[in-house]
Amino acid sequence: MNTTQRTDQQRSADRRRRELLEAADRVVLRDGPGASMNAIAAEAGITKPILYRHFGDKGGLYAALAKRHTDALLDSLRAALDAPADRRERVEATLDTYLSAIEARPQVYRFLMHPAEESQSDQGFDVGKHSAPLLRRMGEELAQVIGDRLDLGPDGRRLARVWGHGIVGMMHAAGDWWLGERPCSRAELVRSLADLLWGRLAAAGDKVGGPGF
Repeated sequence: MNTTQRTDQQRSADRRRRELLEAADRVVLRDGPGASMNAIAAEAGITKPILYRHFGDKGGLYAALAKRHTDALLDSLRAALDAPADRRERVEATLDTYLSAIEARPQVYRFLMHPAEESQSDQGFDVGKHSAPLLRRMGEELAQVIGDRLDLGPDGRRLARVWGHGIVGMMHAAGDWWLGERPCSRAELVRSLADLLWGRLAAAGDKVGGPGF
């Protein structure tokens, strides 16, 4: 097989994988954590063994969907952090970006962060145990931004990781509670969380030579 044939086959496989992930997304939007391999295969118009061939098992499909949605969310968070605004506005915009994402697609959020109510056999994905790595990834990404932009002293990188993971944990816990109970508007929650964070963030200077925060 020549290089052109291998490239064409890879493109075809990548396209097919995207199509299957889009079918899985449609089922997740409908069924949330109860999305099953049977339902996803039916939505894609294929048999379950073919779905397994592409993703290995339910965990492999979950990981692919999680990466797809986490990548998109992180892109949106980076855009909010890079927006031409003052620091307080960017803090609020970042919080709002996260909350608006889970509000817009609550079934996807629940699929990624909560176990299915029914986890036997193919009834659903037991995904709750996989949510910690997603939060850790977000925490490390935010820590990198903080460490690159703020002057936090000689132990700045360690402190940036503390802040990054702490902020992500706060966003996740507050967002999960808010999505379930809706005790206030999204704007009110954003302002309250920003108030909680603001004291130390306001006091930190920009890192010399960094992009600024």
